[in-house]
Amino acid sequence: MQPTSRRPAPLGVSLLLATVTGVLSAPILAQGQPVDDSAQGETLSPKTQSPQASPAKPGAYLSDWFNQDLTLIGSKDISFGPKPQDDIYLEYEYFGRKGPFELYGYIDVPKILTIGNSNDKGVWDHGSPVFMEHEPRISIDYLAGRSLAIGPFKEWYVAFDWIYDHGSRKENRANTLYSGLGTDIDTHSRVNLSANFYGRYQWENYGASNEYSWDGYRAQMKYIVPIGKFDNGASLTYIGFTNYDFGSDLHKDNPARTANSLVATNVLLYSFTHLRFTLVGRYFHNGGNWEDGSELNFGEGNFRARSDGWGYYAGVGYQF
Repeated sequence: MQPTSRRPAPLGVSLLLATVTGVLSAPILAQGQPVDDSAQGETLSPKTQSPQASPAKPGAYLSDWFNQDLTLIGSKDISFGPKPQDDIYLEYEYFGRKGPFELYGYIDVPKILTIGNSNDKGVWDHGSPVFMEHEPRISIDYLAGRSLAIGPFKEWYVAFDWIYDHGSRKENRANTLYSGLGTDIDTHSRVNLSANFYGRYQWENYGASNEYSWDGYRAQMKYIVPIGKFDNGASLTYIGFTNYDFGSDLHKDNPARTANSLVATNVLLYSFTHLRFTLVGRYFHNGGNWEDGSELNFGEGNFRARSDGWGYYAGVGYQF
């Protein structure tokens, strides 16, 4: 009997697409040495004066490369487990690029206002006091001192994604490391595209059978479309990313689990120099590797898993 898992990647989308995978990568100089510009969320930050963001005054942020923001997020019908969750939580997010390193991560305090449905447990009610995800990438081009571009693949990275949920006990804890190869792709259009391919090593996983083993893979696509700027200084950007997990052995000893799952996220980001508003629609298929419609019992009576369908987020944040 498996416990209901928390979301393995809550939101982190105020600038997620660019920040997680460096969709807008550092350009390569003619001499072959990459410059030190950010390939991360800084490319969507006002301070970079990019086409999709409003110019910021000098000194508007604490750092000229290390971006930070705090966001209060409300979520509904989030299906990373067999029981969808509603929650209101606080998220600290950071992102930036320095030399070969792209940095992105966030730390969540679940159920910070004690508001959520019966499936949701957080910091005040014996649930997880902290959920975090850190997704650094290291530029292979930068370390090699030359461009390794091949056709549309502009820059190559060693890519990682570490997800940790500090549950109140081992059965409510998750600790996952994805590691692999990433690249930025030239689309010759306003669409900025990147891809990562990972293998997954699983430590704790809410008591599931794949703990402490290599189990499956993740293919990831991320894309950004700048929509426009407005006279009030705001910008509107569409951010999308899709994670396809496959090759898991979870289904071999539990018919309620699946070998694959898919999560597709669609974000509208409306941002000023500091203030930002986020609306998200996220589609789940076998969320958390749970078979939609399977009959389960976690000790409180039988129920049917709901791991397919749409979930929603809304956030208000401040970048500093």
